[in-house]
Amino acid sequence: MLSRLRYIFRETFDSFRRNATLTIASIITAAISLLGVGLTLLSQEGFDNLLSKWEGGVEMIIFMRPDVTDDQRALIESSLDQNNQFIESWTYCGVECSIEERDRVLAAEPGVRDLLNETNIPTQYKAVPTEATDVQLLRQVSEAFSEGPGVFEVVFAEDQISLIEQLQSFFGFRLFLLSGFLLLAAILLIWNTIRTAIFARRREIEVMKLVGATDWFIRIPFMLEGLLHGVIGGALASLGLGIWNSQWTRGVQGFPPNSGFASLVITDGYDKTVMLYMLIIGAVAGAIGSGIAASGFLDVSQGSSARLTNTRFRGLCDLK
Repeated sequence: MLSRLRYIFRETFDSFRRNATLTIASIITAAISLLGVGLTLLSQEGFDNLLSKWEGGVEMIIFMRPDVTDDQRALIESSLDQNNQFIESWTYCGVECSIEERDRVLAAEPGVRDLLNETNIPTQYKAVPTEATDVQLLRQVSEAFSEGPGVFEVVFAEDQISLIEQLQSFFGFRLFLLSGFLLLAAILLIWNTIRTAIFARRREIEVMKLVGATDWFIRIPFMLEGLLHGVIGGALASLGLGIWNSQWTRGVQGFPPNSGFASLVITDGYDKTVMLYMLIIGAVAGAIGSGIAASGFLDVSQGSSARLTNTRFRGLCDLK
């Protein structure tokens, strides 16, 4: 058993050396395609983080000045209650709540985040409109609230949500499509690499079949080779994704405050999960490509063995 394992691994790595050019090409193609998949997943998560700022039906946010008085707050709350034909519900996010949102939204901008503290951070009212409220009418309501006492700014979220969703759909679809084509190219290249290796060793395979080697014993080194192509490609793509995410996180710190780019930073370990996905996808792609190529060797070997047997039989007949 141990000798068989040594043979399998020796043949696998020998095949790497024999077909170095094709091996490197298939690994690079797999790495590029998997990096595209990883960037797509990260970008979609980033857009989801950005959308979470506006989730929960919140369509209008009224930011209050840090020095707002209780009387001014009472007037705003009274106005929200009086506009119940347009506003279904509202909630108040005080200092503690605003600090929590600051930590989440400005996770990648520590310099800006530290400038906002309990004494100067704006508190906010989050208003949910009724389903029957027209967007244009709600925009007029938000403009009216922006002139209220103690109001710092009113953000109308409908425009932001629409823009973010359009960007998410635009980039997500095209990146997935491009990644899919590249992944298919990687599978085909792995298939061609393994097929070439099998063809180069067809005589050896014929001899192995004649001396009683099983189909799986011959297949496994080739399938393992393709699997390694995908895994190595996935590992390289994971490394590239880690570098990209690190550079992006540092680069976002230089963007203007409240630009929204900070929400696109992945800080919850999701990038590690994506890297694991990339390794799995790479292994599956390599297994598919090599499996298809290796499954065809039986036809080659059996056909060659049959021709060899027929030749020998005809030779014996000629001798007689």
